[in-house]
Amino acid sequence: MYIAMNRFRVVPGFEEAFEEMWRSRQRHLSTVPGYMEFHMLKGRTHEDHTLYASHTVWESQEHFTAWTKSEQFRAAHARAGENRGKVEYLSGPHFEGFDVIIHEGRDGNAAEAA
Repeated sequence: MYIAMNRFRVVPGFEEAFEEMWRSRQRHLSTVPGYMEFHMLKGRTHEDHTLYASHTVWESQEHFTAWTKSEQFRAAHARAGENRGKVEYLSGPHFEGFDVIIHEGRDGNAAEAA
């Protein structure tokens, strides 16, 4: 498995607009081979920002890379420019990608990833 994360540092006062932007997005991930699940996470609020992270789980890094080159990716990001000025960030999103080396399911059994 592969986990792709983008961290966003949203300026205080823009959290509601940020969350609504994500709630109202057109969803395309479920049509992409290798996609497993998505989470939008909200972290702590600090003096200068509230931390958010998008968290997407893929069968492999190759599936994630294929998504970034797909028509569905372009469609999912086509309206990104419409949100300029509606949400303020300290900086652009910060991407982090992770290969899963151990996975533990609900049954409590841990397995090393292939």
